[in-house]
Amino acid sequence: MPVTAKLSRKFYETFGDEIANELVEWFNQVDATYRADLRELNELNFSRFDAKLEQRVTELDAKWDRRFAALDAKWERRVVALDAKWEQRWGQLDAKIDQRVTELDAKLETRVAQLRREISTLRAELIKWMFVFWVGTVFTVVGAMIVLRTLP
Repeated sequence: MPVTAKLSRKFYETFGDEIANELVEWFNQVDATYRADLRELNELNFSRFDAKLEQRVTELDAKWDRRFAALDAKWERRVVALDAKWEQRWGQLDAKIDQRVTELDAKLETRVAQLRREISTLRAELIKWMFVFWVGTVFTVVGAMIVLRTLP
């Protein structure tokens, strides 16, 4: 928005309209030149600022990418370590369970064998006592039959 310079009436009267108008025109041209130079300088500074800002944003973006990559790698290492730790613990627990099952299986086999021996022993005892009672019953029945036959 150009500003037109005006001079006082006394200046016009002293130097005349032509020279005063020429001076006003010269001031307006100087003003326009300075404004154009200032506009160019501002655009140049803005271009530099924009380029520097773009560079810094790119650097910051790269920095964040590196940090996120490092963080991802760190998390990946921790997850792998934790996974290995859990695998080891599950392996130990599995081994303990297998050991205890084997021990219980051995105890059960021992007890079953012992129970079979006891049952076998008890069976032999029962057969012996059955034979004794059977023989006693046979003698009693035979004796009762003899007595009954001898009776008129």
